[in-house]
Amino acid sequence: MALEGGTGWRVVGEDWKHSGVPSPVPGFSSAGEAGVSHRLQSSGRSGGVINLSVPVVLPLSTADKERLDGVTAMALVYQGKRVAILRNPEFYEHRKEERCARQWGTTCKDHPYIKMVMESGDWLVGGDLQVLDKIYWHDDLDQYRLTPTELKQKFKEMNADAVFAFQLRNPVHNGHALLMQDTHKRLLERGYRRPVLLLHPLGGWTKDDDVPLPWRMKQHAAVLEEGVLNPDSTIVAIFPSPMMYAGPTEVQWHCRSRMVAGANFYIVGRDPAGMPHPDTGKDLYEPTHGAKVLTMAPGLITLEIVPFKVAAYNKVKRAMDFYDPKNKQDYDFISGTRMRKMAREGENPPDGFMAPKAWAVLKDYYKSLEKD
Repeated sequence: MALEGGTGWRVVGEDWKHSGVPSPVPGFSSAGEAGVSHRLQSSGRSGGVINLSVPVVLPLSTADKERLDGVTAMALVYQGKRVAILRNPEFYEHRKEERCARQWGTTCKDHPYIKMVMESGDWLVGGDLQVLDKIYWHDDLDQYRLTPTELKQKFKEMNADAVFAFQLRNPVHNGHALLMQDTHKRLLERGYRRPVLLLHPLGGWTKDDDVPLPWRMKQHAAVLEEGVLNPDSTIVAIFPSPMMYAGPTEVQWHCRSRMVAGANFYIVGRDPAGMPHPDTGKDLYEPTHGAKVLTMAPGLITLEIVPFKVAAYNKVKRAMDFYDPKNKQDYDFISGTRMRKMAREGENPPDGFMAPKAWAVLKDYYKSLEKD
């Protein structure tokens, strides 16, 4: 994204703003809203509480700020096409270290998203955004990029009386599927007749070693094709946010965005939106804090948190199973790192870990890297 006539600076991963996900916030955060979202995890121009744990910001260079200071409106351009008008712009200092310290709880320069923040412009601009048209990527995935309004219409057409959402940035293995299957079962036991799963993979920027979106979408399709998840009660849609790896702060954003899209149940896992510390390799965040913070975060009143059960590979059952510490010797915890290593080296996981067609997609992805 660039300012029309500007120097072509880039907003890494911020163009999800045009999707409608941050609704009802009408534009990029003002100086006051950016400060509030850092401190209180809430923001609201109309007086109500809106959970907005991360500021929706648009950075720009000093040269662009000086050139545009005083204008009443500016165009936002993507690949030579005007996509939005930013009205009544407010320029304010990009306090990068404070932003990072509050959003991530660290200022480690090797954190991949913090690195991008530190390299971005020294100014931020807030204002109301008038989107001119829906953005199309023309990458054969646009049919999955459904706005919150479009998702709500889909749920209505499916006669859903409960919608439960699952956030992910990784390929789906049978442990993930077990959590979704169990949630569906529990909702039926509570009296819901037509629970619908929103499988909502993250579609914005991710780390270089994460599996790219097109391959993840192929893998998810294979999971549905194999019947691990029921296609008749599942909607697969792309969540257009970047992955910030900001732990408990970011998990509120993930949760709230699904609430805006019509979900009323949200499955939250261990260390959601976290990653290992770039220096120490230990969990950057306490693994249970993401789930705990959702139980007390403001502005999430229409959504129920579904507690995450720990799943692992049961060597006796030869299937993914909910972990039973009394029989801990029966379980093998296959981490994402280990999973990717097996796929990269062309190995097969234990039977029952992932649907075979879905695993084949993952191996094909790593084979494609060898060709490159």
